Amino acid sequence: MTDRSNEQADPRGAIKDPDEWVTGDEPPTAAQESYLRTLAREADEHLPDDLTKAEASKRIDELQAETGRGR
Repeated sequence: MTDRSNEQADPRGAIKDPDEWVTGDEPPTAAQESYLRTLAREADEHLPDDLTKAEASKRIDELQAETGRGR
């Protein structure tokens, strides 16, 4: 029997490409919309009104790189 109590999950295993999300075509979450507005304001960027959840995630990554926030 293996004792898994000391093992830690690999956090990279939880990361999935937004293009593969089952819910990727849904509207962005309220948290995504709020954070996107903040990032867009800091980057002086315009956001389209019709982003999907997956598109919002990708745009967040792009704007984080542009503004120096996040990762």
